[in-house]
Amino acid sequence: MPGFAAALAGRLTDRAASLESAPKPWRELARPEQLAPDGTWLTWIYMAGRGAGKSRSAAEWVHERAQAEPGCRIALIGRTPADVRDVMIEGDSGILTIAKDDRPVYQPTKRRISWPNGSTAHTYSAEVPSQLRGPQHGYAWCDEPASWTDAGKGDSLDTAWNNLMLGLRLGRSPRCVATTTPKPVALIRTILGRASTVVTRGTTFDNLDNLAPSFREEVLAAYEGTRIGRQELLGELLEDVEGALWTLAGIDADRVETAPEMRRVVVGVDPSGGSGPNNDEQGIIVAGLGADGDLYVLDDQSCKLSPNGWASRAVAAFHRHAGDRVVAERNFGGEMVASTIHQVSASVPVKMVTSSRGKVQRAEPVAAAYEQHRVHHLGAMPKLEDQMTTWTPRDGTSPDRLDALVFALTELTENFGAAAWLSWARKKVAEATEPPAAPEPDSATVIPLDPAAERKRARDAMFRAQAR
Repeated sequence: MPGFAAALAGRLTDRAASLESAPKPWRELARPEQLAPDGTWLTWIYMAGRGAGKSRSAAEWVHERAQAEPGCRIALIGRTPADVRDVMIEGDSGILTIAKDDRPVYQPTKRRISWPNGSTAHTYSAEVPSQLRGPQHGYAWCDEPASWTDAGKGDSLDTAWNNLMLGLRLGRSPRCVATTTPKPVALIRTILGRASTVVTRGTTFDNLDNLAPSFREEVLAAYEGTRIGRQELLGELLEDVEGALWTLAGIDADRVETAPEMRRVVVGVDPSGGSGPNNDEQGIIVAGLGADGDLYVLDDQSCKLSPNGWASRAVAAFHRHAGDRVVAERNFGGEMVASTIHQVSASVPVKMVTSSRGKVQRAEPVAAAYEQHRVHHLGAMPKLEDQMTTWTPRDGTSPDRLDALVFALTELTENFGAAAWLSWARKKVAEATEPPAAPEPDSATVIPLDPAAERKRARDAMFRAQAR
């Protein structure tokens, strides 16, 4: 029987190895903050830094609810249709990836996921709040609501959040999980202010063992040590700095992932007074005037290097972005700045500017352009945005990146002259108030207005008459 004993021992060994390699249940793997809280609640908001495991937590919760309550109806709402598909459903931590048993079927054309027991999840884009008017649900997962298009409106009527909540009425205990990196917008403050909300928090560092080394290197290098890093890595809700000319929410609202063709590109340089360890950094900001007439902040190459080092970095940025010129401050070193840049590349055009006006007077027109939604950041620039959102006119400091930004954008907009501002303002007012010209009807055929349109036209005419 030795052969039988050996075979049995081999099978038992294989079985043990199989059990060891089998994935552990989610509730054994999850950290406490990744599991739905006990007790009675309507909204569970999991606020955490990037890569903290928010999506995995919500996907597991959705799958668990779908299995536990056959036939239940779930809403999946993301910032865009692509976010719902690529993150919430098909992502590395999405529902289809984590559902190892009772695997659901995704039907993209029907915007629906179906489980074998009859439970369904329906997808919605926060860009189209009207999609949520009418449908009813028992559960919901809202991904990154702080970045939704209408997050600045809170839960006012006909926003995505408001429409969802009005339809969250199926079953005995409707519930919603919201996973987000927090931002100081009205919707997040509204959710946190409700007595029916429970909050769990997490940080990027909690989940470092499960993140790719490249993510750790790039993201931590960009955000660690910055104020914005407290939001993006630690999941803190940052309040606006009183008196600051910029807010993070304002910058976020106009941030873009791609930029149009540029009509002009300049590199703004704010050199420090030296290269020692106690000197400021050298601000190097690349900005462009787009073909659409808006301004784009394209790159932040600021550094703390020797004169030859920062000049080489500025010249490299100039060539990489096909720049028109470098704009630098004359106050520190006079013509030395242009000379240093020309030692690296004699062909780079350099315009020296003298800061004759105070920092506040230089910065305010640029801040106004941001308020008018004329300036867009291409991706995230944490250290630049840190300076923008924390510097106030009362500060005695001279932020290097911010100064370089002001030099670049001022150069791109005709120095924000009064004539240019008035011309731009008049154009925008005319566009907003002038009704589009109605096409002339064909002389042979005149199509009458339908009764509803005719009544609306008469009512509008009456209101205009009363307003005179």
